[in-house]
Amino acid sequence: MTTIPAATEAPADFLAFLDRVGAALGAVYTGDAQPYSDLWPERDDVTLFGGWGTVEQGRADVTRTFRWAASRFSDGVMEPVDYRVVAVDGDLAYTVGFERGMARVDGGEPAPMVLRVTHGFRKIGGRWWLTHRHADFPPTDPR
Repeated sequence: MTTIPAATEAPADFLAFLDRVGAALGAVYTGDAQPYSDLWPERDDVTLFGGWGTVEQGRADVTRTFRWAASRFSDGVMEPVDYRVVAVDGDLAYTVGFERGMARVDGGEPAPMVLRVTHGFRKIGGRWWLTHRHADFPPTDPR
């Protein structure tokens, strides 16, 4: 469920983790935050700058916000994540891209949704984890 830039040089285990992230984000569009929450470590330094304005730190608060956000969605379908940048250096990585799909929010009519998203990642104990998410709705280009 991902689109990776052609020139990306990243370890196979990280690219496999991005596929898990994409599938987990797709579950959020149907109202299920658990697969996405499972990708975050039990740490106090994980952070969220959410698309609806929430700012959280620590796994408990971050994943509670994911449950709240997912509870607003139903019957959604997400396109593959459109990564524009995938960068890995040792045990740290980040991605920059777009999440797009059709979403029913708060029981409304299905509507297109686009978020621009930056994720931070860290390899802990030999396993990749999400450690930061910053998402927002792209503003209109004023140019």
